[in-house]
Amino acid sequence: MADRNPLPRSFYLRHPAVVAPELLNKVLVRADGRAGRIVEVEAYAGSEDPAAHSHRGPTLRNASMFGPGGHLYVYLNYGIHWCANAVCGEVGEGHGILLRAIEPVAGVDLMRQARGGPAKERDIGSGPGRLGQAMGITRALDGADLVTGDAGLWIVCDGVLPPANPVVGPRVGISRAVDLPWRWSVPANAHVSKGRPRPGAVPRRSPR
Repeated sequence: MADRNPLPRSFYLRHPAVVAPELLNKVLVRADGRAGRIVEVEAYAGSEDPAAHSHRGPTLRNASMFGPGGHLYVYLNYGIHWCANAVCGEVGEGHGILLRAIEPVAGVDLMRQARGGPAKERDIGSGPGRLGQAMGITRALDGADLVTGDAGLWIVCDGVLPPANPVVGPRVGISRAVDLPWRWSVPANAHVSKGRPRPGAVPRRSPR
């Protein structure tokens, strides 16, 4: 699937609140055959977003967020889970999109192995920590180019369109900018993480 229309650089070079809902139903692919359809995402917008890791500027931890759009930013959450983010916007903006959940479409046995054993298919990639584990994403992939696939990881389009009316709601587990409904998911998809947002919310702030 890696040769099926990797998303071009231009796709990412926009505000994360514009890019994020368009990432729904795209497919995250590894060269070893693992692939998962992206069904839940959250946008984080650099200096304008107090909840973003990049809000206060670049550090050793978040440097990838300030690079070119279309790369991967990987961070360790609670000292346990590696979480994957697609960097977007222009160089220096620090924008990113957290990949919160995938629906496995290929390499399910490999994903289960990576998760450490038997798991219901709907739970394999439900939540950012499980997603990272199922896809074998670690800090070693921080900065990977999702367009060229230099590290054997791509986001591709297989022809499935984003939902016309995605579920919209607030982001999970943050204490700042909690009013921003910058979390999107595929309606009625069983692989979306728990605590699903309610449909119909309208962002209170317009992206730049």
